[in-house]
Amino acid sequence: MGAAVSGFRSAARARAAPAAVGWRAGSFADWRPLAVSEGTVAARAAWRQSVAGEAAARWQPPDRRRLLQLALAAVWLLDAVLQYQSYMFTQMFGWMLAGTAGGNPAVIADPITWNAHIVEHHSVVTNAVFAAIQLALALGIAWRPTVQAALAASIAWSLGVWWFGEGLGGVLSGTADPVSGAPGAVIIYALLAVLLWPVSDGKPQASFVAGRPLGVWPARAAWLVLWGSLAWIAVQAANRTAQGLHDMISAMAAGEPGWLAALDRGTAGLLAHRGLPASIALAVVLAVIAAGICLPVPGARCAIAFAVIVSLAIWVAGQNFGGVLTGSATDPNSGLLLALLAAAYWPARTPAPAPAAAAPAPAEPGGGQRPPGS
Repeated sequence: MGAAVSGFRSAARARAAPAAVGWRAGSFADWRPLAVSEGTVAARAAWRQSVAGEAAARWQPPDRRRLLQLALAAVWLLDAVLQYQSYMFTQMFGWMLAGTAGGNPAVIADPITWNAHIVEHHSVVTNAVFAAIQLALALGIAWRPTVQAALAASIAWSLGVWWFGEGLGGVLSGTADPVSGAPGAVIIYALLAVLLWPVSDGKPQASFVAGRPLGVWPARAAWLVLWGSLAWIAVQAANRTAQGLHDMISAMAAGEPGWLAALDRGTAGLLAHRGLPASIALAVVLAVIAAGICLPVPGARCAIAFAVIVSLAIWVAGQNFGGVLTGSATDPNSGLLLALLAAAYWPARTPAPAPAAAAPAPAEPGGGQRPPGS
């Protein structure tokens, strides 16, 4: 019986031997046809190289416009994160919205009060929707295929929030102040979306990013209107009072970390009983920035750099980084956005013209060409 089994096994091995020709020796996992394996590996390598080549051909490094769009997306993402704070899911968020109606005309205030009433009684659902919209805007602007649709949606959303959430920035109530965030951070989001709109290659070139979607002079007009309105708001009656700026900045210390509260108290102390000269000085600075965009390139660069410095100074000393460290801020406020907007106006360096090609040497009679210097 054992001999029979042994003979059967020997015969099976003999029959399987031809089929084993061309198989790779080694472990059981490595037993595969050599020709098929090597061909598959070569095909896969060629496919990978083809895909990598196509991806490299399609990918383009982000230009200045795209970098600014990504920065705007990051600010929208910060907005979404702030909107997910626990404070926003309480009735206090509705009360905060209702407070923006004060001082506005009835046609503006009544819809604000109606919206705040809904948010107050359905705070969890409404705030979850608000946060999800802002998160979707951030992701949409960051992803190239959806950037145009997301920017358009951000304009509509910003205009709605400017009315129902910020009371038009207080510009009609007489309480607006550039230091506290007038004319409203969210309206600057809308302006940035317009100025950073994707453009085709056929559009006329401009020396700064914001000048391509609308044109150079319409973009400069938008700058003049924005910064000129800030200068006008700075000298309104409420901002010219002796203690106006002092009281506003000192009130921001509540809820801030100790070092930032100390900065608020120090800044407020410098402005005590100096509201009128401080507001006039601020208006002059803002007016200079507004007019500076119309200067030649060196002067425009100085005005834009000055705008960035002033914006960041207001953001730190006047807005406490938008109050993001208090747990109750809804956005980073206007200072950061004004600095981002100024970056969109920075003129690029004009590339040096290429050297003119040398004229060909005159041909000699008979078809030859005269050598240089002969």
